[in-house]
Amino acid sequence: MNLRTSYYVRRTDMTDLKVIAFDADDTLWHNEAYFQEAEHKFWALLEDFLPQHSVSRELLKTEMQNIGLYGYGIKAFTLSMIETALRISNGSISIAVIEEIIGYGKNLLSKPVELIDGVEEVLKQLKGKYRLVVSTKGDLLDQQNKLTKSGLEGYFHHIEIVSEKNEKEFTKLIKHLDIQPKEFAMIGNSLKSDILPVLNIGGYGFHVPYHITWSHEKIDFNIDHEQFRELTKIQDLLQYV
Repeated sequence: MNLRTSYYVRRTDMTDLKVIAFDADDTLWHNEAYFQEAEHKFWALLEDFLPQHSVSRELLKTEMQNIGLYGYGIKAFTLSMIETALRISNGSISIAVIEEIIGYGKNLLSKPVELIDGVEEVLKQLKGKYRLVVSTKGDLLDQQNKLTKSGLEGYFHHIEIVSEKNEKEFTKLIKHLDIQPKEFAMIGNSLKSDILPVLNIGGYGFHVPYHITWSHEKIDFNIDHEQFRELTKIQDLLQYV
């Protein structure tokens, strides 16, 4: 079912729900704010070549071109910053500047993991009632390290780290968990990656907005679907499950 053209579904209750999956970055812990901080430094670093808004546009263009090669995450972001710097400077950027950009990436990798308010409270209340899963995309090593640092591993039955979150990957996850789509719910901050693919295959989607959204994760239409819920904060999930 294509959500751009049709929103009608028959199921209106969640009595069959068995598995609740959570996105990681900006759903369980803060992440995008750190990327924004590094990107602002990058803009300022290259302002001799282009205005900051132009540097931002060029970096996003590079990231979009590189997703198929590098995927998501800090390492991909760092490589895209270096490539953008080389392009907009026509190759004249200094080794010192490249070293500084690499430093931005290393700094991101060493950031502490700060849980979003209410996350552990929600996991404590749901553990034992449902099988809890992490479903996230990005760099395998980085995401594994953040999960370990978070102290949340013990709440989860299964951890799924993929290069992309789409209908195919969610279908594989549901098959691996040996459940039906109507027994699966996904909680995340990205309508594009966390919610739409799950609704399209017959599951439930709970959107918990984060105050910063990467441009690539934004959509330009509203979701009107009986299996979709918009939450104000993650604790609101407990009203439904």
